Amino acid sequence: MGDQHAPLFAVVRDQLRKRILSGEFHPGDRLVEGKLSEEMGVSRIPVREALRELASEGLITIEPRRGASVAVLSDEIAFDMAEVRATLEGLNAKLAAQRRDDKTIKNLQSILQQGRDALAANDLDAVNTLNSHFHESLATTAGNVVLTDLMRTLRDRTALLFAPSNMQRIEQNWEEHAQILNAVIAGNAELANLLATQHVHNAATAYQAISKQ
Repeated sequence: MGDQHAPLFAVVRDQLRKRILSGEFHPGDRLVEGKLSEEMGVSRIPVREALRELASEGLITIEPRRGASVAVLSDEIAFDMAEVRATLEGLNAKLAAQRRDDKTIKNLQSILQQGRDALAANDLDAVNTLNSHFHESLATTAGNVVLTDLMRTLRDRTALLFAPSNMQRIEQNWEEHAQILNAVIAGNAELANLLATQHVHNAATAYQAISKQ
């Protein structure tokens, strides 16, 4: 990692964020500075700095004497996040169905196929990246700049809530994307709204199940 051009703590931070959001680390898992520094081939200082920044993002918690661990969202906070995001994702899909065109539909179909290919290859890093691209492209199709900005901020705040919990959920996630896209292509705004809203609630339910294990 020392060969990277970015500041070392930023490289460590990005790697840890990826490992958390990929589901490698589960809610409540401890993140031990010494172990992480050995794994990543760096000193404890950039690891400590990375953990502090991830704590500011809400992805981890740092407690006296216990150290750092992956954040566990309370049921109340998880529900509130899901409630808000579900409403906005539903509106996003509804507008996309009303404002779609051939170019945006082809782009969404391409992302969907790339996601399926990445799943088949078990390339979870690519799956996570394509998941973000799908939602971002859906927002572009919706064509509401204010909603797009709100959704970007909310996705950052709810990243932990929607981190994949297991392969079954990851596969279900992409099947739900396909259903949303089919409704968008058909111009069925109300169905797209319903499916996108349920998509968020399904992800939240999966998070709550894994956090209680």
